[in-house]
Amino acid sequence: MIEPTMSQPLNIIFAGTPDFAAKHLAALINSHHNVIAVYCPPDKPAGRGKKLTACATKLLALENNIPVEQPKNFKESEDQQRLVNYQADIMVVVAYGLLLPKVILTAPRLGCINVHGSILPQWRGAAPIQRAVEAGDPETGVTIMQMDEGLDTGDMILKATCEISQQDTSASIYEKLAELGPTALLETLSLMAENNHQSEPQNNDLATYASKLNKDEAELNWQLPAKTLHQKLRAYIPWPVAQFTFTDEKKQQHRIRAWQASVVEGNFKEAAGTIIAVDKTGVTVATAEHALKLENLQLPGKKSLAFADILNGRADWFQKGQSINGLGE
Repeated sequence: MIEPTMSQPLNIIFAGTPDFAAKHLAALINSHHNVIAVYCPPDKPAGRGKKLTACATKLLALENNIPVEQPKNFKESEDQQRLVNYQADIMVVVAYGLLLPKVILTAPRLGCINVHGSILPQWRGAAPIQRAVEAGDPETGVTIMQMDEGLDTGDMILKATCEISQQDTSASIYEKLAELGPTALLETLSLMAENNHQSEPQNNDLATYASKLNKDEAELNWQLPAKTLHQKLRAYIPWPVAQFTFTDEKKQQHRIRAWQASVVEGNFKEAAGTIIAVDKTGVTVATAEHALKLENLQLPGKKSLAFADILNGRADWFQKGQSINGLGE
């Protein structure tokens, strides 16, 4: 990563949780700035043994001998004062997961800035990457904004964009933004260190909200157009993964996850949810408009496989003319 032109070093408090945040923290650690503390949520139980597990940012901070703070929230005056006492120049927030009260937002000399995974004011909220893919947006990016008390409503300082291709999933866009964000962050800090930045208010009339994903959304509704289903399938990777229910000849139901698909254009007469073609490349299912070819599936208790491998063991489940259960049937 190439750092922007050297500027006055800043004393930075970093707040973040997942690997996406850790990549931004790594960029700061490797820069000429000083990370004086890392804030992250308390350790959480994980795995079968429910052992308390540290998040990615905490692990990285400890490796670099950076003090770690883990308040449950910032409601306690003691936690607020502890942050104030660091006398930071700026606080950088990336996927932290906690709302910051005004006393925290105004504690650092230059306030708090956030790296948000969308082109604001589009997709404020918890799932901006997934909602951009689901909506079929042609591009997305990161916005560095000055934080205020609203939800992703602060003034915008810098934006960096990238294309969303028809092959991209939320997972691949996540990786793209994890590369784009740290560079944009360092550029923003260089501008702010020299008081050479401009802030642009968001147009609230153009704002959209990226609500958190839930498992119910993953059910494929064949009454929707194939293009819409394809966007949803890509948006729900790696979680919760698009899926449908297949009922076998014994009336047993099986949940099948769909990991890869493509749109097949055509005016098909079959009812939505009907299998209209089967070959080694995939099973093609009629939808409200055009058809969706499912190319990589995951059967219950199995790993995901190319459809050619699925056919070897379960050709009886995928016969032309069969109806695949789903919403709207």
